[in-house]
Amino acid sequence: QVQLIESGGGLVQAGGSLILSCAASGRTFSSYYMYWHRQGPGKERELVARITNSRTTMYADAVKGRFTISRDNAENTVYLEMNSLKPDDTAVYYCHARRVLPLRNLDFWGQGTQVTVSS
Repeated sequence: QVQLIESGGGLVQAGGSLILSCAASGRTFSSYYMYWHRQGPGKERELVARITNSRTTMYADAVKGRFTISRDNAENTVYLEMNSLKPDDTAVYYCHARRVLPLRNLDFWGQGTQVTVSS
């Protein structure tokens, strides 16, 4: 079982920056697709960013140009750098790992970390 632990959440003023970290326990971390999702108050969970095993990235339109997802395979860690934060970015942010296998995908989720952006 892959364990994912998020950290780095907190309170920040609008326009500020924050970096989230997700540390994984898997021995094959470098092969995983990694994702960040978020769920704001009264909202459904949404995909924020994705990074593949080859470091190809994708972003939700709402965060494109402001957020950057990256990974350090030597440290089994994925990061989400968030800049120019807005109150609408307030949410619980979740780390998600997907191990792609021939007949199935294995998905693992972290517990979430709260990000609050004040106006």
